[in-house]
Amino acid sequence: MPSWSSWCRRENKVARIQSTIDTSSETFRANSAHNKGLAEELRQRQHAVRRERPQRDIDRLARQNKMFPRDRLEALLDPGTPFLEFSTLAANMAYDGEAPGAAQISGIGIVAGQEVVIHADDSSIKGGAWYPLSVKKIVRALDIAIENRLPMIHLCDSAGGYLQLQRELFADRYYAGRIFRNQSILSKMGVPQLAVVLGHCTAGGAYIPALSDYSVIVRGTGAIFLGGPPLVKAATGEIVTVEELGGADMHTTVSGTADYPAASEAHALAIAREIVGSWTPAAKTEIDRIAPEEPHYDPSELYGILPRDSRTAFDMRELIARIVDGSRFHEYQPAYGTTLICGYARIWGYKVGILANNGVLFNDSSLKGAHFIQLCDKNRTPLLFLQNITGFMVGKEYERRGISKDGAKLIMAVSGASVPKFTINCNGAFGAGVYGMSGRAFDPRFLFSWPGSGTSVMGAEQAANVLSEIKIRQLEREGQTLSEEEVAAIRDPVLEDYKREQSAYYATSELWDDGILDPVDTRNALGMCISASLNAPIDPPHYGVFRL
Repeated sequence: MPSWSSWCRRENKVARIQSTIDTSSETFRANSAHNKGLAEELRQRQHAVRRERPQRDIDRLARQNKMFPRDRLEALLDPGTPFLEFSTLAANMAYDGEAPGAAQISGIGIVAGQEVVIHADDSSIKGGAWYPLSVKKIVRALDIAIENRLPMIHLCDSAGGYLQLQRELFADRYYAGRIFRNQSILSKMGVPQLAVVLGHCTAGGAYIPALSDYSVIVRGTGAIFLGGPPLVKAATGEIVTVEELGGADMHTTVSGTADYPAASEAHALAIAREIVGSWTPAAKTEIDRIAPEEPHYDPSELYGILPRDSRTAFDMRELIARIVDGSRFHEYQPAYGTTLICGYARIWGYKVGILANNGVLFNDSSLKGAHFIQLCDKNRTPLLFLQNITGFMVGKEYERRGISKDGAKLIMAVSGASVPKFTINCNGAFGAGVYGMSGRAFDPRFLFSWPGSGTSVMGAEQAANVLSEIKIRQLEREGQTLSEEEVAAIRDPVLEDYKREQSAYYATSELWDDGILDPVDTRNALGMCISASLNAPIDPPHYGVFRL
């Protein structure tokens, strides 16, 4: 029999959002066609990164008796379970396209019934060599494991660091050394790690299995050494084979660096599943949750609601209605600070506090957001930020009212919140509005973009106008008068650069997000993220000083 509290929650349902969208309108149909096109382009790009390789690379793996990296992943995961992949299109605009996915696969999946973070070298790309963005992607996967206290599985098969770019991956704080530091922190926290050595783990890469609690190594193809045979010969004159130096038999019978020898990759992955099955799952943090309910409105209508031009205003409640359970939303202070929507809803049954932009952030909307975040933090309600923001309001009147200190209150609340935070860039996120809406620098547990979104210090048109105006005034002071064509020659390249670099594809290439989502997949992704986040405890609320 259900408890009294659960019966009350079930029977006193929150009011449903009343949509005003005309799905038969010309605008809706045009938006839908445009955004479905963006979603299809996303799917095609993801497929290419995941599966399309030159035949020579596929043949090379076959000669080495190696599985295709994505097939390894399928063999590891529980059948029929979802895999939330991170940063599929990392490095899509870097390295002349030579490192799709940054030569790495990472995400959250289910192995032997447990949620785990998986990091896998993609040996079909340059032998799994680590580019600078490869390192950044691995570090981010480990950050996710640390933040959410999730066990970690490493599928190791890497040729080592891409030496031509060593200056960008070796020495600094968040370069390759951070991988091993993060592994050590995970171990200190008591979170288990497993390495499956499917190919070579060379140089720094040797520390991944050495720092893991468990390691499995494939006989004949797996190897672990700080320096391979050529380096050993050059450094010491010693001539040694791969197997003698760091093969499966040596490491499982002599050095003890690896624990389990495997006859094949399939065997190694089966052993890995057995090991994970022996781990005792950590108790999850309890938050308010009831049985989930599908949205009342069709999520595919998101395509018709999102405008073709990110500068076009629309009501963010319409997006919320296609993401949350039952399209139900209890709005907080609906008549105050109306450019920031705040309120409670449920996603896959989990109660969440939502902040969504319906315009620029004014003094009142900033104060409203800060107060709402504190309320959510106090009652252990995770926060979801839906970004659609041009920034904080500027001008004499607003500065006199204290927009800087009111914006600082919002930033203080975002920074200090102890509950898990999740961020979606739905349409655009610009200027300091990114900070107030829990951008990457504010450690949301997960941050995703939608295909048509953009982010930069200001919009492309605004930036082009500002920068060209500065240049034009400089030339005018030097006595030059510019024609319209000359002004355009200054302005247009700036505009094109900004458009390119504020796109979702550029952001995800640089790992400013955790990947691009098809809008209709957002609800499922958030459900997985919320569930994963509850492997970590929620600390009591605690904040710094709010300037009054």
